[in-house]
Parts: sequence; C-alpha cells; structure tokens
Amino acid sequence: MAAPPDSLIRIIDDARWAPSGDNTQPWHIEIVDAHHLRVHGADTRDHCVYDLDGHSSHLAHGALIETLAIAATAQGARADITREPGSTDTHPVYRVVLEDGVGGNVDSLYEYIRLRSVQRRPLSTRKLEDAHRQTLHDAVAPHYKVIWFEGAEKRRMAALMFANAKLRLTLPEAYPVHRDIIDWNARFSSDKVPDQALGLDPGTLKLMRWVMGSWNRVRFFNTYLAGHLVPRLEMDWLPGLMCAAHFGLVASRPARSVDDYVAAGRALQRFWLTATRLGLQLQPEQTPLIFDRYLRQGRAFTTRPELVAYAANLATRLRSRLPAGAAGHTVFLGRLGYGVAASSRSLRLDAERLIKTGT
Repeated sequence: MAAPPDSLIRIIDDARWAPSGDNTQPWHIEIVDAHHLRVHGADTRDHCVYDLDGHSSHLAHGALIETLAIAATAQGARADITREPGSTDTHPVYRVVLEDGVGGNVDSLYEYIRLRSVQRRPLSTRKLEDAHRQTLHDAVAPHYKVIWFEGAEKRRMAALMFANAKLRLTLPEAYPVHRDIIDWNARFSSDKVPDQALGLDPGTLKLMRWVMGSWNRVRFFNTYLAGHLVPRLEMDWLPGLMCAAHFGLVASRPARSVDDYVAAGRALQRFWLTATRLGLQLQPEQTPLIFDRYLRQGRAFTTRPELVAYAANLATRLRSRLPAGAAGHTVFLGRLGYGVAASSRSLRLDAERLIKTGT
C-alpha cells in the first residue's frame, strides 16, 4: 500500500499515550489502508497476578481506543470502533474505520492526552469543588457513576490501601512482576515504570533495589525486619491521606466480559482526562478489586494459605466501604487531588514500534 497519510500517523502518535497497567502497552496497531486500522490487543494473564482473565489489559485497550477516537477529532475525522467477532479474549482485535470530514469540533479533552499521567506522591487535601465533582460525574454518565470516599471515609480507604500493600509486597507471585516492571535510576521510561515515579525517597529506593535483587532477600526483610513497612507508609498511607478523595467507578451492570472492561476503560480515560483538565492528579488503586474478584470467584492466586486468609479479610473491608452489592460493578478505584503533575513518569514506545503495516 502507499505510505499512510500524515493525519493517520498523528492519530496513532497521540493514541499511544493511553495508560496501561505498569506501562505494559499490550497492543500493536496495523495500518490496513488510509482509513482503516486494526488494533491487536494482548494481555499479561500468563505471568502477571494482577491481570486476572486479562481484564486489566482490557481496561487499557478501552483507554487506547477512546484516546484514538479523541485524537481522530483533531484530524477532522470520526472513528467507528468495533471488536472483531472472530478474535479471542486473549488477543482481541479492534477494527477502526476513520471517516473524514464528519468529526465536527475537536474533542475538548484532546489537548490533555499527553499531559495525563499518574501521580503517586502526596497531593493537596483541599476538598473537591462541587462543580468539579459534577463535571467528573458527567464525564462517565449515564452508564457509570462515581462514588467518593471523603472525610473519615478517606482515612478508612487509606488504611485499607496500606493494609492491601502488605499483601502486594509479601506475595511471592507478585515479586517477579515488581522486579521486572521497574526501570531503576530512571526519571522516564518508555516501556516500564521509572523508579523515581514510585513515590519513594532516594534512601528507600536504594535499599529497595538491593532487596528486590532476589526473593530470598525480600522474604528475609519482610519476615524479620518489617521490610514492607516503610514502602507502605511512603507509597500508600501518606498518599492515601494526602489527597482530596478516593473514588470508585461503578458500572450500571456487573462487569464480566471483555467488552464490559473495554467499555469501562473508555469511560475511565474520559474521566482521567477530565480530571487532568480540572487540575486534578490521579493514581490508580486497583489491587483491592483484583484480589476481591479472585476470592469471589474462588480462584487461586497464591500457594500461601495465610495470604489467602489475609486477602479475605481485606475483601471484607473493601465490601464494607462500597455500596451494597457494588463489588461486581466496581471497575476502578483510585485517589485524586489538586497538585502538580509528576516530575517523573512513564513515557511510551515510539509509534514506529507500535505500527505494523498491512499487506
């Protein structure tokens, strides 16, 4: 085929800034012709305990295709996006048809695509403005609603995240994930999470890097020296208190299928970009939801029975914080607050590394 038009490359170059868990970017993009793309999704369920049934990756796929749709408006196009029915849950393929000249105005969220990032450090405790709260609700309505945890509930959620971090940091099955996704001595990273973005002070980072050199070191420090305590304080407890609120994104129906999570990812990206437009920084807090789903479905995630019991206690605490019956409907948890964007962040693979041209 002829070289793709510049407008198509610009759409892809913008879309690649969509968020994904641990910056895994589980996709590549096939250019079929000047008006037709295929997004080839993948997931990390075979090696990542946090990607149960691939749904964390499916959320990311949704964020990507929503970003692609937003980016298309800046090129005067409208993106019609559907999942190809013959594609599998492990490798879903999304068909994108671009219609020129029918895009209308540029989406108001477009200019925030590259500004949106994760902020893991403490934020202002200034209360969320009522107008901003309503704007965030409107960003995901009518199929999703936002629940807020403020005041005393904010402190309870911070305590839950602090307790959940102990599970995250003592779980043998999570160790290789943490070991492999951190880019050490880095402010930016194109395909991992730079260590300077973790929210830890330099001394803690230096010790953490040495400890994470082997699981035996991690286990020794956790068992005899409470090695998980300082990281939990710095990454979970203090940020959990220092924010405007924690929040949950709740779907109108239970999230079960690939399409449910892709739709949730699209809504989440609009929520996150809207928050960025309002001067709010955001951090995902997904692990309580993930382990709760393991338990609700009777699925194994570890060989350590004491950690299963600990996770069950955390799941009970989580469900007590959510509206009755909302656990299966809640697709995302996070915290947000007013503050400056992170000075260290994950970047993205170059567009050239994501694109595969059709024949």
